Formats: sequence, C-alpha cells, structure tokens
Amino acid sequence: MSESTTAVGHDELAALKFVALEGARSEPIKISCSGLSDQLEVSTQTASRRLRRLQTAGYLDRDVVTDGQWVSLTEDGETALHKEYTQYQEIFEDNSSVVELAGTVTSGMGEGRHYISLSGYMEQFEERLGYEPFPGTLNIDLDDDSTRTRAAVSSLTGIQIDGWEDEERTFGPATCYPAEIILTEKTAGTAHIIVPERTHHDETQLEVIAPNRLRDSLNLTDGENLTVRLKPKE
Repeated sequence: MSESTTAVGHDELAALKFVALEGARSEPIKISCSGLSDQLEVSTQTASRRLRRLQTAGYLDRDVVTDGQWVSLTEDGETALHKEYTQYQEIFEDNSSVVELAGTVTSGMGEGRHYISLSGYMEQFEERLGYEPFPGTLNIDLDDDSTRTRAAVSSLTGIQIDGWEDEERTFGPATCYPAEIILTEKTAGTAHIIVPERTHHDETQLEVIAPNRLRDSLNLTDGENLTVRLKPKE
C-alpha cells in the first residue's frame, strides 16, 4: 500500500523550520538528506520523505541533483511557519500584541454592497458589532509581507456572523475582527475586517466594513497606501 505524501504535520514543519534557518527563505540552498537526518535525529529515508511531503504540499521548491538537492521555501511555506510563530507568540508574549497589515486601496467588484445590505447580515452586525455598516466594503490589496503575515489573524478572537438562508438560497457565515485603518496621520474610528467563509477574494485581499464610507472619511483613492491594525478582542 502506498503512503500519502501530502500529509504535513509537526514533523514536516520541523524539517521546514530547519531549511528556513539554513537560509532557504531568501534563496535556494543545497542540503543532503543525511545532513538533515542528523539534525532531525531521524533516518535518511525519513528525512527524504518529509522533504517530499513538503514539496507535494507546496511548501518547498526542490531540485534533486547527484550530490544532494536544492531547496527553497515557497510563499505557502513561509505562511505555514508564520502561523507557527504566531501560535508561539500566543504562549510566550503579551496577548495585547497587534497584527499590522499593509496594502493599497483598490476597487472591488461591487459584491460587498449587496451582501452587507442584506437583512440577515445587517441585523447581526448591529447586534454584535454595535453599528449598522455602510453598505459596501473598503478593499485592500496586501503587499507580499502582509500576505504572509495574514495567517496571524486566525490567532485573534473574532466576532462570528452566522450563516442564514431565505426562500431562494443559503448565505454563508463570516468572521469580523476589530481593526484600525491608519493613513499617515489620519485614523478611522470603528471598523472591522470581514472574512467570509466563501469569497471570490484570495489571501492577498482584505475587505473592511465601518459605520461610514471610509473612502470619504479618509479621502481615499485607488493605489493609496494604508495600514490595517488588528488587536485581540478585549
């Protein structure tokens, strides 16, 4: 029976951490399975199997040569390690630490206006967030560093917005996280990033809701740089 090569657990992450510490985050490095096995205190075959699983999962790029292999972390690999880092921060650091994400303002597809306005969501926003959001979202394209850092958001305590249904269709749940929107010396007041369970956006984009239209209150235009600061829920 053949083994699964896609499972990535703590053992594989330990191997990923080792190659990152060796420099594979910034450029390809050459390693041998025997050297990796010594560091991980496992057999050469086990070390090789862990690298294969990391490659199959998309966490490593790997090029096998006659005297070893060249490996480098992918963006998914960096994100996985950053999530581990965030979890250790929860253990050892003050939980009041913030997560900051940087990006640029962009125009959305107009879906936010429709969904935010639906009564099944709007009633929950008013009850759980304490305000009725402006019907629409501020869309932000994250820079590369913040796309990787975004994994840290999952360590924060969010506010759950439940899914619901009407006579025609089912609408999915979402999670909201309290946020500050910072533009040079101007800062928006109450705001939340909203993370729908089902969305057309990928991990490079954020959607923000607020009681007012943030484009107007902060005089925002497409391409403008800003920072989103998120804190654990009090």
